[in-house]
Amino acid sequence: MPAESFTLAAAQIEPVYHDKEGTLDKTCRYIEKAGKQDVDLVVFPETYFPGYPYWRGSVSIPRWTDLMVDLQKNSLSVDDEAMDVLGDAIDDANLNVALGTNELSDRAGSETLYNSIFYFDRHGELMGRHRKLMPTQEERAIWGRGDPSSLATYNTDMGTLGGLICYENHMLLPKAALAAMGEEIHAAVWPGFWEQHGHPGDKTRAESADAIETCDQYPAMREYAFSTQSFVAACSAYMGDDVPEGFSEDELGWNIAAGGSMLINPAGIVKAGPLIGEEGLLTADFERDERRATKAYFDAMGHYSRWDAVSLDVSDETLSPFSEGSRGHHGRCLSAAAAQEIAEEYEIPIDAVEDVADAVSERNV
Repeated sequence: MPAESFTLAAAQIEPVYHDKEGTLDKTCRYIEKAGKQDVDLVVFPETYFPGYPYWRGSVSIPRWTDLMVDLQKNSLSVDDEAMDVLGDAIDDANLNVALGTNELSDRAGSETLYNSIFYFDRHGELMGRHRKLMPTQEERAIWGRGDPSSLATYNTDMGTLGGLICYENHMLLPKAALAAMGEEIHAAVWPGFWEQHGHPGDKTRAESADAIETCDQYPAMREYAFSTQSFVAACSAYMGDDVPEGFSEDELGWNIAAGGSMLINPAGIVKAGPLIGEEGLLTADFERDERRATKAYFDAMGHYSRWDAVSLDVSDETLSPFSEGSRGHHGRCLSAAAAQEIAEEYEIPIDAVEDVADAVSERNV
């Protein structure tokens, strides 16, 4: 049974910008710190590893290309050696982690980056990843679109965990899909906190908590919690006043990394935050009864639903260069002659041999 009480944390910390090793070291230190505070889940900001590309609209195309190559070299992939280091730190700290990261594709032949959340269990094992389904505006020149199959939830000892990235938290149907998957704890990752001046395309970095009056993030996170009856750990990026080595202040002209992390109960009550203008490990304690009490009044997956009136179609597709049933997986599928030879050697039906070969090939794409 999930725990009746638990502690959530938002690691609102500055990465060592564009530096994989430096960011890895700092990440492990904060995971250790969270473990010492008996945190059960710690969430890191959007593309915290190794930093959000605040330069995305402020540099020339040649400079953009150089920075993209640098970002590729310093991002994580699921088979990166850094994953073992992270796993060991998480295992030692005995907590769950949702890590916002620039993810380098693990598909053979690809160097595409994705805006992702990596989910780790208490043993440091990677439970899965979510790739942002639709990068926002100029972000589409940085990251690819995520696979539909990455919209998923994970079972933990605290309950069912899911998450969304930045403006995905405004997307009605993915939000509904996670609720339908039984999401109880929601990791929301953001690139900062802002003052909005009339519309989403006109925003500036938040200077104080007064920004809650115009920042769409503040009501969105409270409404996400209430409408889905989830515990929400919203973690927002923070960067200090010092310009990172190798950059100029003008190049980071879209720096909105003011922090703004919040921890919210299922009634939409902000129990900690927003933390503005400083680095910190924001924590709050929660009881499952906070969710039960809200659901007694408004249960989105029970008495307050009308699936006969409105229903949802969710894809579990993983995007692939090969069509279903294709046998052209870089020559790795078994030839008919080889399949016949194996079938005769082990005295099993040739259909079984071909099915296993296809399954292995699909998993290696």
